[in-house]
Amino acid sequence: MALKQEPTAPYHSAQDALRVLETVARHSSGVTDTLLARESGLGTERLPALLRMLRREGYVEQVGDGAYVTGHALARLGSTHDREQALREKLQHTLDRLRDSVGAAVYISRYVDGEVKVTQYADSPATPAVNEWVDFRFSAHATAVGKSLLGQLDHNGRRDHLARHKMARLTSRTITSDKLLLSRLEAQPPTVPVLDLQEYAVGTVCAAVPITAGSSVGCLAVSLPLEHAHRLRQAADALNRNAAPVLLSLAI
Repeated sequence: MALKQEPTAPYHSAQDALRVLETVARHSSGVTDTLLARESGLGTERLPALLRMLRREGYVEQVGDGAYVTGHALARLGSTHDREQALREKLQHTLDRLRDSVGAAVYISRYVDGEVKVTQYADSPATPAVNEWVDFRFSAHATAVGKSLLGQLDHNGRRDHLARHKMARLTSRTITSDKLLLSRLEAQPPTVPVLDLQEYAVGTVCAAVPITAGSSVGCLAVSLPLEHAHRLRQAADALNRNAAPVLLSLAI
């Protein structure tokens, strides 16, 4: 599967954070922020925000003398015997925090073996998840998640997917023309959230942002009831700002 990858701001943030972690790991007894800035090649303006994020996520810790050392979350993700469980728990913690800060159900989705798969999500009684009335695998043309994932494939990958899945009309707003959908996917800037404005289900709006890591295709998404549609853009922007920790967890 070929990908149409254009690095986003969260991708660059995750790559910079990895450089910081590699530098910290080389100094088992701790490293100062001044030395971190020099050895990582990141400026003193960029480094503080990255260190705040890494401390919040548990990837680095600051010891008594102010030096930074590797944190418990990094040690657990680096372990071979329970990495998958540790990754699921780390991502779930991030999703729960996002759900509470955004005030909406939040999802992680991946494109796995040619299919759309929602791998984890965080909802609550106050922020219910979308009712999956049509299997997400068969409705990529109508969901923000599906369109975000398809948008990260190359043209042939998109055509292959659409050839395997009929573009059924789920609401009056659903795009059922493969030509129109392919045209919109091609024109979609990678930095702009993909929207679903009642295309999958009447009364629900969604937005998704890409979290492509290496050769895997993924996205973060949020859903809101129609009466909260005015919050959708703000919620999508919050997802974009918080995509770096998710990318980082997947890359470690």
